[in-house]
Amino acid sequence: MQNDVAPLKPIRSLEDALDRCQTMGMRLSRQRRFILELLWQEKEHLSAREIYDRLNRQGKEIGHTSVYQNLEALSGKGIIECIERSDGRLYGNVSDSHSHVNCLDTNQILDIHVELPEALIKQIEEQTGVSITDYRIDFYGYRNLPQQLI
Repeated sequence: MQNDVAPLKPIRSLEDALDRCQTMGMRLSRQRRFILELLWQEKEHLSAREIYDRLNRQGKEIGHTSVYQNLEALSGKGIIECIERSDGRLYGNVSDSHSHVNCLDTNQILDIHVELPEALIKQIEEQTGVSITDYRIDFYGYRNLPQQLI
């Protein structure tokens, strides 16, 4: 049986994110818009607390519960990214397949799109017997290399 549902196009802008919400039947509340606008404006990974604080500093009054509920709804539908870390969840605006560069001295997570050579993917498939359909790579490094590593 063939699946006739067209794949969803990647979310590349705030407008795409708002459109996806509507396509999925999600109500575009004022609070939901605030959160999406902030994530697209900041273009970094933020905790729920950071999102709450930044929105309230901007004069966009929103409660803790509303922030958490909207983040769960948006990440659950794949409209925003949720990264699970030992110190809590971080949310970002890029939701399609991508990789991360983790900066160890600033704790920043930078989104990057990496395309592996087809030969490498085939080699991995041959070694594992698994057909690769998607991948994500995590890179780790320092902006300012610590003295002991020089």
